[in-house]
Amino acid sequence: MRRFDLFVGSALALLAAFVGREALQMRAHLRTVEQRTASFGTRADTALVSNTEGRPAERPRTTEPVLTRSDMPEVLRRLELSAHETYISEVIAAHDSALVRWPERKLEPLRVWVQPSARYESFREAFVPAVRRAFSDWTDVGIPMSFTFIVDSATADIRVTWVDRFNEPISGKTIWAHDVARWIVDGQIQLAVRHQSGERLDSTAVSAIALHEVGHLLGLDHTSDTTSIMAPKVRVSRLSPADRATVQLIYRLPPGRLN
Repeated sequence: MRRFDLFVGSALALLAAFVGREALQMRAHLRTVEQRTASFGTRADTALVSNTEGRPAERPRTTEPVLTRSDMPEVLRRLELSAHETYISEVIAAHDSALVRWPERKLEPLRVWVQPSARYESFREAFVPAVRRAFSDWTDVGIPMSFTFIVDSATADIRVTWVDRFNEPISGKTIWAHDVARWIVDGQIQLAVRHQSGERLDSTAVSAIALHEVGHLLGLDHTSDTTSIMAPKVRVSRLSPADRATVQLIYRLPPGRLN
């Protein structure tokens, strides 16, 4: 009887060790999948009243696991009810039939570092507060997001830097990363102080293009509505009712693929 008990105990110990090892391997595999499938989105845009329309740069393609969504009918119903007076359909199409956004950060603001100076002749100190106002203009819309500006770039969630000019006909570029569930996890914005042609950008133009790029950072994409700040060629300097309604809708819905 003691031999039988000893045999059973040994078998159970081996089984427990096997299950534990498999669980550890599975957790490691899931972490690897999340890291490998993080994707980057790049948006490149023109400045105010630019003569050349900027085009989004192509995003690197990644293989992602298929995530089953039980909330799909409810999300589609809410989209149908609220899509009027927005350009949400254009945003979804540009993001490969998906909604992409940040998790709510009302109580824990995203840390933003804006490069305080640049050694470019066309750079102006007034550009820095203009960029900060662009962030506050979007949060004033009422989305569950907040930002705080920091002096240490190493601890920032979002970095805004300056370039003299781009080699392509654009004046701003936004790069963000999202996980497999389409939550944005970090972002970067680059702003030019001159057009590609060499013409200086004034504070009005920098303010408008910063407003446009922060829109991309929040998960918006281009619209054919030229009265909106998210038009590919920016011709306005304020958020339109459609800009406001679209970002509000995005932040009332969960992210993820819709097909």
